[in-house]
Amino acid sequence: MAIIVQNCSRKKDTFINRNFHALGTKYNILYNGNIALDRGKLAINDAYTENFWELLPVERMQVNEDVFLPGQSKNADFERAEEKAIKAIQKHGMNIGGKEKNPQIDEAYLLLGKARYYDQRFVPALAAFNNILNKYPTSDKINQVKIWREKSNMRLDNNEGAIKKLKRLLEEEELEDQDLADATATLAQAYINIKAKDSAIALLGIAAENTKVKSEKARFHFIRGQLYNEFEEKDSANIEFDAIIDMHRQIPRAFYINAHLEKSYNFDAEKGNEVEFLEYLTDLEENRENRPFLDKIYYRIAEFHRYKASDSLAEAYYNKSLRKVTSDKYLRALNYETVGNMYFDRNVYKTAGAYYDSTLTAMTPNTKPYRVLKRKRENLDDVIYYEGVAQVNDSILHMVSLPKEEQLAIYAKYAEALKDKALEEEQRMEEEKKNRESTQRTALNSTKDKNVVSGMSPRGLPGFSSTGSDNGSSFYFYNTTTVAYGKNEFLKIWGDRKLQDNWRLSREKAGIKNSEKTENVTSITGEEDQYNPEIYIASLPTEQTVLDSISKERNFAYYQLGIIYREKFKELLLSKSRFEDLLQNNPEERLILPSKYNLYKIYTELGLSNKAEAMKADIVTNYPDSRYAEIILNPQSELSKDENSPEVIYTNLYKKFENEEYAEVIAEAGKQIKRLEGDDFLPKFEILKASAKGRLYGFEEYKKGIDYIALTYPNTDEGKKAQELLQNAIPVLAKKEFVEDDKAKHFNVVYQFENGSGEDIDAFVKTLNEEIEKKIKYFDLTTSVDVYDENTRFVVVHGLTSIQGATGFAQLLQSDEKDSRGRPVKPKITKDYFAISSPNYAIIQRHKNLNAYLKLE
Repeated sequence: MAIIVQNCSRKKDTFINRNFHALGTKYNILYNGNIALDRGKLAINDAYTENFWELLPVERMQVNEDVFLPGQSKNADFERAEEKAIKAIQKHGMNIGGKEKNPQIDEAYLLLGKARYYDQRFVPALAAFNNILNKYPTSDKINQVKIWREKSNMRLDNNEGAIKKLKRLLEEEELEDQDLADATATLAQAYINIKAKDSAIALLGIAAENTKVKSEKARFHFIRGQLYNEFEEKDSANIEFDAIIDMHRQIPRAFYINAHLEKSYNFDAEKGNEVEFLEYLTDLEENRENRPFLDKIYYRIAEFHRYKASDSLAEAYYNKSLRKVTSDKYLRALNYETVGNMYFDRNVYKTAGAYYDSTLTAMTPNTKPYRVLKRKRENLDDVIYYEGVAQVNDSILHMVSLPKEEQLAIYAKYAEALKDKALEEEQRMEEEKKNRESTQRTALNSTKDKNVVSGMSPRGLPGFSSTGSDNGSSFYFYNTTTVAYGKNEFLKIWGDRKLQDNWRLSREKAGIKNSEKTENVTSITGEEDQYNPEIYIASLPTEQTVLDSISKERNFAYYQLGIIYREKFKELLLSKSRFEDLLQNNPEERLILPSKYNLYKIYTELGLSNKAEAMKADIVTNYPDSRYAEIILNPQSELSKDENSPEVIYTNLYKKFENEEYAEVIAEAGKQIKRLEGDDFLPKFEILKASAKGRLYGFEEYKKGIDYIALTYPNTDEGKKAQELLQNAIPVLAKKEFVEDDKAKHFNVVYQFENGSGEDIDAFVKTLNEEIEKKIKYFDLTTSVDVYDENTRFVVVHGLTSIQGATGFAQLLQSDEKDSRGRPVKPKITKDYFAISSPNYAIIQRHKNLNAYLKLE
């Protein structure tokens, strides 16, 4: 025992001691630690998903942004590897005379640094690597340690320092094989990080030549190919992708397929053979080994057909790509958005909107592409709405304008189509009924024959004889013949029922939609009346007021569409057609001038100089005093910065609103609303006018203004805000009941002044502030002058904490004073007042019900 204990000592530098600890460190502790490290690396690789849509990183590792407390680990395997490394250092380190005698301790520190690095604790990892460089400069792992140290520095965004040290390492040391591959690959990543991508290409080539790991070789070639594509050197990129393709089954299939696809994107459609290229893509599609990657292959084929303007084939392949189950959200978003754009270009906006909705579900929220598409989708809501209004109203007005004979012919044709459709549906259901009866008879005969063979009566339980003994038949739901018989019996008794609660009590059957439209037709016209053309003719509007309202709504829809297409989607031709259609339909006066100005701008942008000049002359001649004429005659300024621009006018008017000049705001806003018909700034003036009316005339006027904005400008930001106010704020503001004083925390004293009374409000406020400063020492009081209505103003003292305190304060100001000789002096504040809580003061300002409050006192 004494000999064994002596040999285990870490303080004696003997041959036996050194080798005892070295062997124990290498084959026990470090062996288990490296197994844990490899297991952790494997878990990282399994969790990592390559994003071939972007430039691949040199190292396959995803850095998370999660914050962990000191001592916490993200991965139990790396924690175990770190524990083993620390154990080796603490239990088997032989630091004698300032030198380490155990040759495995540098390996332990290297394991420690790697475990921390993969656990994404880069600062402690850097400390472990620096420890090796400082204490074990002659270690055979010293070059690997230097590479790992710079990898840690790069993760800490010290790319410049890493480049400097790695270049020195490559110049001073003769690295070979994997060490050379690791050093050059790490240096290449550092250059990529600082956007010096051209310097990375040659280094990755060296790394690809020297690495012995096939997956790394494929990765380096792929990154080189991506970089060459960025520099538009397609031939060089294809050489790199061919190198990957030649490795075939030696590398992960994902690299092989994506190399094919990247190479296909470099195909020159103008010079290349399109037939051979399509065969090449078809071979990729039909290869059974490529089934897990069909989503990307289908997308590439769709892109080829879209380039060839074969939209129907392209859409079919985009949808085939979408139907493949994939974890690639970027590809799903790309498919949805591309198909949505195709429908958008064909002006099928409702379908385009549905595809954009699906695109948003596959995108990362709050990113720039997400916000751009979301804004486009929201704009599309307006297009869908106004196109629907225009289409329906155009149809109604067109039908009304036709002679009755033509109306009768159109509706007769429509009724005939309804009859044919109903007849086809009836024939289909009759055919289905015959098929069910035939299947039922077949199933019943088959079941009877089987029962005879098995000794079971037709009413016996399937799978058991009439005596109750098991005959070895399968359970009921595993017997397809018996299940088919049961289904047919159910259909015969109950019909084709919808899957829902209380299905036995419901009258609805599967496949039959009980829409409001159907209910209305059957309840009003009956089943036979829907085939009577006279019913439809009778439903057409005939009153001129109704027709005028429909025409007005249609014209406004055309105007809004013209604005949206021009401003939000840059679809000048569509915008042009909407404005031209509008002007041909006898629009309201307020829409004519802005429509003509927009057409002038569109004609100019499209290069239609003759039409632009004619429209310019029309505007300048017929509307010489208008803002639009001024813009045309002075195109350099466009009134964007002068005193007549809507922005400047609105800003100045808002300052008057803040200064409580409500009457002037109302008058000026009304003037600008008439002047700016059709301008985007118009709703802002409307809401400012409504707010000023509310402050001056009370809640009801404010509500009327907000309601008008919500109805007139439903698709502007102001209109949507008004709708929110009507739903949420208006019901709360409508309450007139006064709050009990004991429930309030803040109180005011109010002095009332009538306009034209001759009283000097400014002088009163000055005196009031002086008296407050002289007599009140314990409260932080403030004063304000508030408008109540057109004839009344309030001087208000704020900051009191009770109704009794407010009353006492006012009485204190009115109490007699004495001069320096003790003689009574008349108080300076003698005006009548009333005390009120802050919530009740808000109510009287909102509803202008001061008299109702005073009667309560």
